[in-house]
Amino acid sequence: MADTITLEVARYRPDRDEKPTLESYDVPLRRDWAVLDGLNHVKDTLDGSLSYRWSCRMGICGSCGMTVNGEPRLTCATFLVDYAPGPVRVEPLANFPVIRDLVVDIGDFMRKLPQVSPWIVREQESSVDDGEYLQTPEQLSDYSQFSMCINCMLCYSACPVYGLDPSFVGPAAIALAQRYNLDSRDEGAHVRMDLLIHPEGIWGCTFVGECTRACPKGVDPAGAIQRYKLTAALQSVRSFVLPRGPR
Repeated sequence: MADTITLEVARYRPDRDEKPTLESYDVPLRRDWAVLDGLNHVKDTLDGSLSYRWSCRMGICGSCGMTVNGEPRLTCATFLVDYAPGPVRVEPLANFPVIRDLVVDIGDFMRKLPQVSPWIVREQESSVDDGEYLQTPEQLSDYSQFSMCINCMLCYSACPVYGLDPSFVGPAAIALAQRYNLDSRDEGAHVRMDLLIHPEGIWGCTFVGECTRACPKGVDPAGAIQRYKLTAALQSVRSFVLPRGPR
């Protein structure tokens, strides 16, 4: 195995550059080094001006998502040896405005996320004296898969619908909405449904499935969206067959 591998890193400062360029750096090729380790080596020893995000280095915070050889990946969990002999091309996540180098602006997602109320909604809260909202292991398993989302934005980068139509709410937000819809303690499903039954919501998804393939936590956003569509369709049929009478 070679001692080094080349990283081709996207460099871009919107206020100064007309378009992104690739700059090559040779970094040590070690079996336990992830792409993020290579970027840290560049930052620490070769070029301190390189900008990128990272925090935990344990696949939990979701902040180190980038495009590695054309695929959205968590760079802390993507190893250099898997790309030997190289080069390894590292670019910012697709479908997001670039702030600088590998740093993207996720403000659009942060504005959309609270719209789907990704928290437990109760029509009437019980008092503390009434005790906890109890839940069986089976009820937990109904939504546990969709609760694993770390907001890494890889699914948005992989989603062709979001790439073409930024008004699309997007896979992670819809999967999180479904996570709370399936929670036995939640009573806010109708509120989320009113938001997501529109074309920019669940019906905007064409079920390409790239979001699920890109997800590093096995959340399956595509499956969550399709399940949401089924629920919406059944509710529509029920409202047509069994219309509400006058109150």
